[in-house]
Amino acid sequence: MPEIHPIFVFEVALAVDLDAAERSLAGAERQAFRHRGRATSFFRYRPAPLRVSQEGAVVKVDRWEAEPRVDLVLYDFGAVSVTYRFSVPGDLAELQAGSSVLRRSEALRQDARLRVDTLLQSVAEAAHKPRVADFTEDYTIVGMREGVDAPTAQSYCDANAERIAQILRPDAGGVSAEEIVAATGLRISFGPRDVTIVDWDAAFVVDPDPEDVRAVLEFANVQLLEMRWLDLQLDQSIERSYQLLAPLRGWRRFGTRRIGGDVRRVAELQLESAVLLERVTNALKVFGEEYLARIYRLAAQRFQLAELETAISQKLATIESIYQKLSDRAAATRMETLEWVVIILIALEIVLGIVGRA
Repeated sequence: MPEIHPIFVFEVALAVDLDAAERSLAGAERQAFRHRGRATSFFRYRPAPLRVSQEGAVVKVDRWEAEPRVDLVLYDFGAVSVTYRFSVPGDLAELQAGSSVLRRSEALRQDARLRVDTLLQSVAEAAHKPRVADFTEDYTIVGMREGVDAPTAQSYCDANAERIAQILRPDAGGVSAEEIVAATGLRISFGPRDVTIVDWDAAFVVDPDPEDVRAVLEFANVQLLEMRWLDLQLDQSIERSYQLLAPLRGWRRFGTRRIGGDVRRVAELQLESAVLLERVTNALKVFGEEYLARIYRLAAQRFQLAELETAISQKLATIESIYQKLSDRAAATRMETLEWVVIILIALEIVLGIVGRA
């Protein structure tokens, strides 16, 4: 039966101790790839995130009802993904209708946020600087495990390219030939029975065993959220840092405590940002040309992760430059303050000497 998997990703902390979180969460387990011919030991998480499956109230959106099991995955760099599963009886037209409605569902997003809030409360002691940011990322994976009426999964997608493009880009309406190519052009297959098409907001997966493929796409979206979040934080911090570089006037020039505080704040931001970028970009070890590694690279290409990483690195270099300038200013201010202290002490000594003779 066709499936729709809405995924919501949240930024919840600066970092999470997964070992401590695992002890706090009943039923939590480390997520791993199963390596059934499409991955090797060279393709794995480091460290493996925690997967928590919640059973509870059924979520219903319009005429579609989610399965009672909802999966949450917690990453050590402070992100959580929430994944739902909707079984959709019917053909591609029904998949198109369902994916369009589920993407726009604010109720589904709010339900995901409540689940994340509850999870964060359970692992609060394991989280460093916990907070659920309003900045989120969402993605939809539409899939079919079987029932493809064509010799191969690739030929099925070619024959239904226009409908699949409308599933991937429901807001486009009637799609042009160029839009169909743009939406369905990034694709990959392991064998005749499977194909994965990756677009910016959604993916179309025909696969009898799609769990590992979905996990890779989910992780790529988690990386996208963390990089976009870090990019936004750096933009705001650079703007504030430029204000710190404004010339100080009057007695404020001698406020070494204030300048020292500015230097420490910029240094802390630089360190936290660099550590987060390293954790996000190295959380998945990708090596070789195994199928899942190639799917990850395809998703990274579509999400422009390399371009984002380059932009973040440039902004980190800018912050490094600002830190150096503030540090130089602090050193110069301390020297100037010491010089004035020496001048004042000499002047006092002279005055006291004159007064003493009188």
